[in-house]
Amino acid sequence: MNDWQRKSPLDWETYVNKLVKVVAVEKHEYQGWVLTVDPVSASIVLATFPENEKASISFIMGHAVQEVEILQEGDSDTKQRLARIFAPQESQAYSPEELEKRKNALKTWLETNHIPVAEQGEQGRTLCVAGVLTIDPPYGPEQCSSSNEIILARVQGLVQGYLDKQH
Repeated sequence: MNDWQRKSPLDWETYVNKLVKVVAVEKHEYQGWVLTVDPVSASIVLATFPENEKASISFIMGHAVQEVEILQEGDSDTKQRLARIFAPQESQAYSPEELEKRKNALKTWLETNHIPVAEQGEQGRTLCVAGVLTIDPPYGPEQCSSSNEIILARVQGLVQGYLDKQH
């Protein structure tokens, strides 16, 4: 077991959102922003942002890590960029204001078409249709969820039709 593997999860957490240089076995060097460290294997997940490309993710196995050096602290922009790497595409495209506008427009449209709908959840972000189906942000057919497949398919069709008319 190497020094890196002996660290505790609280030690590893101090590396998250920081630019590091990792020296691994056979003098391999890796540089990137630490997304996370696996608490079981001590493996490091690094993100890099090549110019004009999507983020690139690298995994360095914990047993291979020999040295980790912090090169730079992450600012708030970097932290947000790292947090968005694994966020669903749809949720990245809308601000909270836009999501509220989309929710209210869809709710109004459903009510206009005599479909019972209510808001639920702490912030009222989820729409509940007829008590058997939910629609989460950003309020498209993919965000519809119900155990009743027939209702699910019909409401997804309605939501898709509604969105097609909006564009």
